[in-house]
Amino acid sequence: MTTSLVKYAAAAAMSLCASFALAQTSAQKPATAPARPTAASPVASTPAPGKPRTAISLECSKKADAQGLHGKARRKFRSECKRGKS
Repeated sequence: MTTSLVKYAAAAAMSLCASFALAQTSAQKPATAPARPTAASPVASTPAPGKPRTAISLECSKKADAQGLHGKARRKFRSECKRGKS
């Protein structure tokens, strides 16, 4: 009898603590997640500070945008474009 009483008391205490923990974290969360920058936003396409982009680099980026290239295909195209191969 005593063992089952201890188990029930422990379970009640754990559920009470869990409800307080959940209540605190849910009240601190924002209603909506902050927007992540997309590839089209100017924040995502800005170069690293201290490295100005050359005119040929910008031109090759515009050509890659016009073709709709992304990822590895875009990097390969820009690399070849900057070397004058395309």
